[in-house]
Amino acid sequence: MVNNNGDVMDLSVKPTAAPSIPGVNQAKTKITADRVNVYYGEKHALKDVSIEIPERAVMAFIGPSGCGKSTFLRCINRMNDTISIAKIQGRIDIDGHDIYDPSLDVVQLRARVGMVFQKPNPFPKSIFENVAYGPRIHGLANDKTDLEEIVVSSLRKAGLFEEVKDRLLDSGTGLSGGQQQRLCIARAIAVSPEIILMDEPCSALDPIASAKIEELIADLRQNFTIVIVTHSMQQAARVSQRTAFFHLGVLVEEGPTDEIFTKPREQRTQDYITGRFG
Repeated sequence: MVNNNGDVMDLSVKPTAAPSIPGVNQAKTKITADRVNVYYGEKHALKDVSIEIPERAVMAFIGPSGCGKSTFLRCINRMNDTISIAKIQGRIDIDGHDIYDPSLDVVQLRARVGMVFQKPNPFPKSIFENVAYGPRIHGLANDKTDLEEIVVSSLRKAGLFEEVKDRLLDSGTGLSGGQQQRLCIARAIAVSPEIILMDEPCSALDPIASAKIEELIADLRQNFTIVIVTHSMQQAARVSQRTAFFHLGVLVEEGPTDEIFTKPREQRTQDYITGRFG
């Protein structure tokens, strides 16, 4: 790549997978954010963020630590509501409906918008009960047979069933780190969400477990809208169709992943992906 000064630049990250999807730019918009600001006390953590996230695609948020990407992710299922000093301004719509409408049921929102955290956090229960918990409390199963079908289906979708089918009554905390993270993904999809948020889902995993999670993300995007925060630009290039770059609480730019990594519009984006700062 040649930069604005005429210097030839060697990009350290090449988008090796996640080829562009025909029609993804014309896909239905699932999530719309309009001038979202987040304050933690006096700290202005997120500044006038506006973005559209398409349905059934993977959107990656990249940027250095503390840039606001996880803060924005938590806005999408109102996790920031649990922080007493947090104040959110602006609007976020899912399917055209304001998720900060006072009449909205936040419990139901979080059933629609599942979340997978940086560190696997299975409940101290059996593998079966980890997955069954959500469907049970949301009344999604009519009887024991329905519940078992949901658990098995969710474990299959998470690519875990074959590994645990003979020990469903064993504790979920006894699984390996990668298996625990896939169990958490199974738990999230068991309540039939429309959106899955992933906050650094592979940062605590080894390369083999991370590769399995990335393969799983590629499968899941056929049925879910996925938003992933990652510090790994290589991972963003592999799994996402669109990428948004955050810096100092500002959404610098967003677009098709291959364009963000090969011909970014903003100098700050180019400087970040070429390693000039991080």
